[in-house]
Amino acid sequence: MRRSFLPIFVVVSGLLAIWYIAVVPMNIKMALTAAERSGIAVTPVGAKERRDLSAMLLLAQNTFAIKETFALERPRLPAPHQVAAELWNSTVNKKITSKRSLVFHGWITLSATLLGFAIGTGLGILLAIGIVYSRAMDMSVMPWAIASQTIPILAIAPMIIVVFNSIGLQGLLPKAIISAYLSFFPIVVGMVKGLRSPDQMHLDLLKTYNASSTEGFWKLRLPSSMPFFFASLKIGIAASLVGAIVGELPTGAVRGLGARLLSGSYYGQTIQIWSALLGAALLAATLVALISLVQRLTLKRMGMS
Repeated sequence: MRRSFLPIFVVVSGLLAIWYIAVVPMNIKMALTAAERSGIAVTPVGAKERRDLSAMLLLAQNTFAIKETFALERPRLPAPHQVAAELWNSTVNKKITSKRSLVFHGWITLSATLLGFAIGTGLGILLAIGIVYSRAMDMSVMPWAIASQTIPILAIAPMIIVVFNSIGLQGLLPKAIISAYLSFFPIVVGMVKGLRSPDQMHLDLLKTYNASSTEGFWKLRLPSSMPFFFASLKIGIAASLVGAIVGELPTGAVRGLGARLLSGSYYGQTIQIWSALLGAALLAATLVALISLVQRLTLKRMGMS
């Protein structure tokens, strides 16, 4: 346990240290402008004169402003403690039914994520089975599946929203389709690799016992694909969450993590934006951890761990 948490602690501590260090040069000009408006003498005088100067030079000339860079109301880069405070305030200190609650918005995004993930997983498994058992599908479907991932999701998401709006479908389903679009591909690739993973010797052994293709699938190919399947599920659930958030952006949504990002960008609330991003990251980590737990239990029951 100690060995597993120590590397994580070191990496997280390093990232937080880099984050805190980056806050100072990113916010120094805004901190000096705020100090000047408060009547504090700064060098040089006037925002216009400071505009083209480097952050390091301004820091050397105005060391008193370093502390202020961590306490700006609308910083260019918020400090970690500011993001943590906003995250706490929007989760613990708000009712989950409030539109200012990050839990409320997270649930809206999560519902689209899970539906899209279920659609993408089902589609990916069916396509993978077809690709493995049909050479025609292998030669035709697989290249199209790869080509589909070359289209930027930011370009195709508005098209999907418009098409579904034109037939009267709004809300959850269009976002779920975008999530499924991103999540099905890793499932297809992982399952194809997994279903093809059994050794030829094992396949020949099944033929010796006169096993049918269906028996070979359930007794050999599917069990052998489980490690690949769960690895692809972890990638797919993260991609599905990204798809749900992206699906909320083109519509000017008022609910969901994407809506929090939009409202934060409209009003310059960078702390709100970063708290929504961190909330999405924590949600993704939780979903991946749940899949990892199911993976351990499943593989242990199958005698593969």
